[in-house]
Formats: sequence, structure tokens, C-alpha cells
Amino acid sequence: MSKYFILTSLLLLGFTNRMAAQFGFSHEIGGIFGPVAFQSDYGERHDFSTNAGNTGFGIGLIHYLNFSYRAECNCYTPETYFNDHFKLRSELSYNKTNLQHFGQWVDAKKNSLIANQLRAMRGSTAVTNIGMQLEFYPLSIRDFTATPGAWAPFLGLGAQFSFFKPTAYSTLGDGLGELTTVTPIKYMDAFDTRGGTTWSIVSSVGTRYKLNDMSDLMLELRWQYYFSNWVDGLSPDPRIYTENKANDWNLMLNFGYIYYLQ
Repeated sequence: MSKYFILTSLLLLGFTNRMAAQFGFSHEIGGIFGPVAFQSDYGERHDFSTNAGNTGFGIGLIHYLNFSYRAECNCYTPETYFNDHFKLRSELSYNKTNLQHFGQWVDAKKNSLIANQLRAMRGSTAVTNIGMQLEFYPLSIRDFTATPGAWAPFLGLGAQFSFFKPTAYSTLGDGLGELTTVTPIKYMDAFDTRGGTTWSIVSSVGTRYKLNDMSDLMLELRWQYYFSNWVDGLSPDPRIYTENKANDWNLMLNFGYIYYLQ
């Protein structure tokens, strides 16, 4: 994993640097952090306790190409709609979520074998992402840049390459995924904690706040959909267990700080 991660990071860094060198864009760097709600095969879908319980935390480093400003001449680029309303963001981020079954099937009043097995299951998943997204700002980027105290709402859409590593165990003892005395029947032959890679798409809505001439604060709500159902380490047969047919995804509320490089 580390070899591919380093290679991908170097390629992404080289791509943005070549673009900046050729076209004279300016750079912005920053950091993000915030809570993550992970939707997976743990818990009951559309259940509040699942949404509130299967949560974690994420952090990340972000870089922007600002098309409206040229750092080398301290001047604006030729005014076009694209230059004044779009930025290209690259990102390296990490999130980890603890996972557990919630909902009616693990109600404390239930004393069946499967209820006890589900209650005993514990898991987590750690995901490292690297990718890019294009952000659209309906209001003028130039006006925002020149106005401390201004707000700049935005929409974003992009793709990321994700490295995931799940873990799982049962408080009933060893044998999760192998023994029917420990493992709910739906997760037999549907259990894999070796980890792997997958592509994901991200979409976001948020806003920036102009803190001063050289920095912004950011608030963003982001949805990330993985092209895999193994990110949490579980993938029951979707033909039988239709409630688990969807791939894994998460929702993250990001708080960020962005600094303008000159």
C-alpha cells in the first residue's frame, strides 16, 4: 500500500506543480478536520442510533490552484468566467470510524442467538484518500479575495483513490467470520479484514469566510461514496440480504483553515 500511496502522491504533486509553472496560477494550502458518519453493513439503515453511533474523525491537507490570481506578478489573470468562479483542489486525507450494530435487531430485550452475535460484533475502518475535486463559486472569487469579512459559498465534485484497512472482532470470542457460534449467518463467507483499495467520488457544499488578506476559514459538508462494499470488512450476499446491497459511504463535516501563498 505504501508504495502505491507514495507514487500517487508524487504524481499528484507533480501534476499541480507543472500546471502552476505553465499557466502562472497561485497556490493556497490548508488543513481540514471534523467528524465522520460512516454508513456500512454495521447497523440498521435509516436508524438514528446507527447514524449517531457509527461515527469517527477525519483530518486532511488540502491544496488549491487559484485561477484568478498570478503569484509571480502579484496580479490578476485575464478575466474569464472560469477563472473567477472555479478552483481546483487536491487533497490528502485520513479518517477512522469505530463500527457497531445498532437498531431493532440488537435491542437489549432480544435474547436470540443472532441478536447476541450482532451485539457482540465490533469493528473499525481506517481510510486514507488522495484525489482532486473542482469547486464552483457562484459569487466572484476576485471580489471575495479583496473583501475581508466576506462569504464565498461553493459546490464541489471530484474523485479520490482510497486505501482502506478494516478490523473486526467479537466479544463472544475468537472465530468471527469462521464459526457459526460467533458469527451471524449473514456474515459467513462475507468477512474480509485484509484491506484494499478502491475509487470513490466526493461531492460537497460549503462556504469560505474571508478572515484577512491572506487566509480564510472554511465549513464544508461532504459526501463520499466508495466503489466497494468491503471498506468496512463486511459484504453479505446482496441477492439474499437486500438491506446490505449498497456500497459503503460516509458523510463528513469539515472545518478548515486556508492560507494564500504569495
